[in-house]
Amino acid sequence: MSDIVVAKRYARALFEVAKDKGIISQVEEELKSVASAIRDNADLQKFLNHPNIGNTVKTDLLKQIFEGKVSEPVWNTLLVLIDKGRQAILSVLVGDYVKIANEALGQASATIYSAFTLTEAQQAEIASHFSKVTGKTIRVATVVEPKLLGGIQVRIGDRLYDGSLAGKLDRLSKALV
Repeated sequence: MSDIVVAKRYARALFEVAKDKGIISQVEEELKSVASAIRDNADLQKFLNHPNIGNTVKTDLLKQIFEGKVSEPVWNTLLVLIDKGRQAILSVLVGDYVKIANEALGQASATIYSAFTLTEAQQAEIASHFSKVTGKTIRVATVVEPKLLGGIQVRIGDRLYDGSLAGKLDRLSKALV
């Protein structure tokens, strides 16, 4: 079975447990923190993915790092991933969990790309506008992308709303050709 399918199943199961316990958002934040900690530490990644290191040793190390700092559902998910040798799918699982949680909570994550740093008020205004467009509560993250020249691009899921100057110039160029 492909890792993508497995990650979705694990994410769905974790979401159901989190929903039953009423900790959907908490589990999301904990998953992101755990995935970030592992992703940012190359030695830990190598250790967890090394085929000659036993699962017990890997679990013991994860206990030292995460036990007591994450909820029971997240901890149990980590244990299952290690036990099944699927620790490499953690980042995919996090993405799938976020999608499932967003859908269930009527939320969407948006990444705003702009040529300059946006103020909180500008971010709130953009979130409000796209909330009306999508019918969902928008959670925003911003990225400064100087090559846009001006304007913004907003990515929500697999849709890109391009209101950047670079995008407009590109569309104008294609129209003229």
